[in-house]
Amino acid sequence: MNFSDEIRKIIIKSSKLAGVGHIGSSLSIADLVGVLYQDVLRIDDPKNHERDRFILSKGHAVLALYAALFLKGFLTEKQIASYCQDGSGIAVHPKHFFLGIEFTTGSLGQGVTFATGSALAAKIQKSSRKIFCLISDAELNEGSFWEAILFAAHHKLDNFCIMLDLNGQQALGYTENVINISDITKKMQNFGFATHEIDGHNHDEIRKVLKNLSANKPTFVVARTISGKGVSFMERSIPWHYKSMNEQEYQQALQELNA
Repeated sequence: MNFSDEIRKIIIKSSKLAGVGHIGSSLSIADLVGVLYQDVLRIDDPKNHERDRFILSKGHAVLALYAALFLKGFLTEKQIASYCQDGSGIAVHPKHFFLGIEFTTGSLGQGVTFATGSALAAKIQKSSRKIFCLISDAELNEGSFWEAILFAAHHKLDNFCIMLDLNGQQALGYTENVINISDITKKMQNFGFATHEIDGHNHDEIRKVLKNLSANKPTFVVARTISGKGVSFMERSIPWHYKSMNEQEYQQALQELNA
């Protein structure tokens, strides 16, 4: 079973059932999350203190995370089906009291600060666990992000990897028109990170970089992705950040993914 393919199908089905958007953002990270949970994270027992940690700082893309947790057996089918239903804690942003979710996120820039602290804690405890954090373009607009990377580089947190889902879009526009981040790879090198640029939909590239974190410094991965990846009419389209599907769009999306 290919986790990423299954994640995309779950995203579409769950979104349609709930009538809730954030589809494009979730599809954008399906390959990154799929490879992480299928091939990289040491997380078979989510209660093991020595498990690796994954923090989805890009909390609005949580459908991809819910799907991965379901495929790992940490969430039940009933829980997944309750996404955004009345009385359900399976909400539009992740909450840490569900098995496998390390931190409640949603406010951009907050997840990466928590992840930085988690990486430092592992160092202090002399633990072998690794910390992976997935962020969005828009989080680079937040001051808390830059504070966190200064801290991570200063403490040489080589157990820490930040992945940037660089799809070039934000909620209301294209990144270059909101706040242009220009050459983020060069910026991160100057801040003291080991940097990599990859195709965020190429599983071999994702797997290689995430399994071989740099020594003596934190790692920053620029993953170039396509918002709405896998569904033709959603790809690179700003409205699919929030928009929900009608029946015709839902059927077309499923048909394309099943193909």
